[in-house]
Amino acid sequence: MIGKISGRLEHRATDHVLIDVRGVGYLVYVSDRTMAALPPVGEAVALYTDLLVREDLLQLFGFTSLVEKEWHRLLMGVQGIGAKASTAILGALGADGVSRAIALGDWNAIAKAKGVGPKTAQRVVIELKDKAPAVMAMGGTLAKAVEGDDEVIEPARPKRAPAPKASMAQPEALSALANLGYAPGEAASAVAEALGQDPQADTSRLIRAALKLLAPKG
Repeated sequence: MIGKISGRLEHRATDHVLIDVRGVGYLVYVSDRTMAALPPVGEAVALYTDLLVREDLLQLFGFTSLVEKEWHRLLMGVQGIGAKASTAILGALGADGVSRAIALGDWNAIAKAKGVGPKTAQRVVIELKDKAPAVMAMGGTLAKAVEGDDEVIEPARPKRAPAPKASMAQPEALSALANLGYAPGEAASAVAEALGQDPQADTSRLIRAALKLLAPKG
């Protein structure tokens, strides 16, 4: 299994890139979001990868973070979601956006991806909602995989991405709520909603906000 590729970006196409690794060229399919984050042709690049194996086809898919790769793996396990649909979802929302949408049960956000209908989007949320806490606990936005020979090359970040300090607040808040006896699904939903309202929140502020959301209404 090819889990990561590091080399030189040789060519960009609409939905894939060619990466030269010591004279061997690897064709790697990527989402629009990942494509936009990659450096110019000729520069060093690295991507986490997932190999799709079929009887008549071998395809590599590339990701800038392990969280993105994990969501791709999980999305591919949902009936009606193939590699193309998974790439479209991740391209439309990003790894953090997928985490938040699934944790909150927001199938409308998933349905905005090209080629994904409402019924399929609802199936994604239903089947993966309990998986969201584990993926979110991987660290939210992990360190990016794109790197040079001697230095890390940071891809472009979405304007509304949470600040780096929120990356540890999210899993720590999830762990705290789990220790308080909250179910993983409801804890993930509350933390995702709280983080959406206050992306800069530290762990304690995030826990307090999530607890308010979890408090009985009325």
